[in-house]
Amino acid sequence: MSDAFSVTPPAGDETTDRPGDSYVLSFARGLAVIRSFNARRPEQTLSDVAAATGLSRAGARRILLTLQTLGYVEAEGRLFRLTPKILDLGFAYLTSMPLWNSAGPVMEDLVAQVHESSSAAVLDRTEIVYVVRVPTQKIMAINLSIGSRLPAYCTSMGRVLLSGLDEAQLDAALAESDLRAHTPRTLTDPGDLRKEIAVVREQGWAVVDQELEQGLISLSAPIRNRQGRIIAAVNISGNAQRKSAKQMVKAFLGPLQAAAQRISSVVGLHN
Repeated sequence: MSDAFSVTPPAGDETTDRPGDSYVLSFARGLAVIRSFNARRPEQTLSDVAAATGLSRAGARRILLTLQTLGYVEAEGRLFRLTPKILDLGFAYLTSMPLWNSAGPVMEDLVAQVHESSSAAVLDRTEIVYVVRVPTQKIMAINLSIGSRLPAYCTSMGRVLLSGLDEAQLDAALAESDLRAHTPRTLTDPGDLRKEIAVVREQGWAVVDQELEQGLISLSAPIRNRQGRIIAAVNISGNAQRKSAKQMVKAFLGPLQAAAQRISSVVGLHN
């Protein structure tokens, strides 16, 4: 994915980037500034923010000072950084979806039963976003927490979520994805991925064997709303040194599907 968040229209054409009259360009620019901060850029100068977003220095400065006034950004010398208040924005999503509060205890029961980590995620275009996580021990080099993002095409939760799309939506998601090999096992051919996702759609679950990271195996099942539409996925993650993919499916698929059904039942009360 690109590091740039360009939202500034070409000079002399203020409407170029606007989908319609309802599009608020200044708000989009503010979000671009927030998104320009990440693990590799936790602190930035005004020039850094302008370069990352495609904004002018004056435009970036106005947004940063607005965010600072609102308490979402703080400054130390020439450096700007986000404050913990920025978490309020994500917390608003989590609290607006009461099912995740109910999913947590179900996943805790699952982890106690299988002694492996469990997570739940939703699809955001080409990525999955973690909304609940119940770890047992660290098995990934990637530090995962609520709000973490991973590519959908090479994760078991991602493939479950992609299986819920129609063919046109799936084609668009794969076309937009950066299909690169994270390990020698990663499927990157769009045709192969469509076949694998079709299998997931047919069987109702997915297993990914060391495609995202060497040694990591993940097994996932869908969470559905009252209409049967897939709205999230729940997984069990394990270490390949303890169990093979086939052994994980044999040992954990039943408990995982039972947990997914319990969470889906909760969803049905709210949808």
